[in-house]
Amino acid sequence: MADYAFVTRWHVAAPVDAVYDVLVKPEGWPAWWPGVEKVESLVRSEREDGVGGVRRFTWKSRLPYRLAFDMRTTAVERPGRIAGRAEGELQGEGVWTLVVDPAAPESATRVRYDWRVETTRAWMNLLAPIARPLFAWNHDVVMGWGAEGLARRLGCSVRSESATAGW
Repeated sequence: MADYAFVTRWHVAAPVDAVYDVLVKPEGWPAWWPGVEKVESLVRSEREDGVGGVRRFTWKSRLPYRLAFDMRTTAVERPGRIAGRAEGELQGEGVWTLVVDPAAPESATRVRYDWRVETTRAWMNLLAPIARPLFAWNHDVVMGWGAEGLARRLGCSVRSESATAGW
């Protein structure tokens, strides 16, 4: 298997609670995030916060392939953290971290998404040594679509920040 570690950072000109309310409900993502083709609930959580629930995500990208994986919610801490464990064509962990932007505490949020995964599809693993930069570019494109969609959904600006930026 080929492993990948991606960090995405967004500066969202909206309050942290508003951003959290959109991100914590992935069934709604296909309405605003062009890369999310479908989100299906497979196992409903018995907990109010959703921990333990499992959803199947189907993603499309700029490259001509789709990926599907099941994501089990492992942590939900309002309004600062949402985490899950992926199994399927990708396996690993994704963690959303949201913090109030200290420069604009009433109206801006810093969002960080850490995605540490391994590919399980044979063709992706075979091509990984030469296609790794292309897969990374593709991930960045899909996350860019997410930033643009979140901006439209919240009616605000969203700016992507460098992965080497301070926090």
